[in-house]
Amino acid sequence: MANKRRDSARLRRKVRVRKKVVGTDSRPRVCVFRSNKHIYAQVISDDQGKTLATVSTLSDGLGPSGKKGKGVEVAKLVGLALAKLCMEKNITQVIFDRNGFLFHGRVKAVADGAREGGLKF
Repeated sequence: MANKRRDSARLRRKVRVRKKVVGTDSRPRVCVFRSNKHIYAQVISDDQGKTLATVSTLSDGLGPSGKKGKGVEVAKLVGLALAKLCMEKNITQVIFDRNGFLFHGRVKAVADGAREGGLKF
């Protein structure tokens, strides 16, 4: 069960960040969610209200059944896979939404992997 105080602090940070971070059609938002076991990343256009691409450790070839590795290593692979999907859809520039999580560890690894894949933040 999640720690109520810690979760409510993250949600307060999320609201504070989302006031400033808005994804448009020309520059969509990359939203990252981190659970204890998995990490998820979505590319979202807030203008259309649509999810343009999504990748997680549950996707094919990533996570427990695919590449073996620890959290940061697999999170970087998620970022690379997300960048590949975005390049196929002609998305080169995005804005990063850390979703209230601190920017280190697995969240930072997703951003680094996406940068290596060719996305510009």
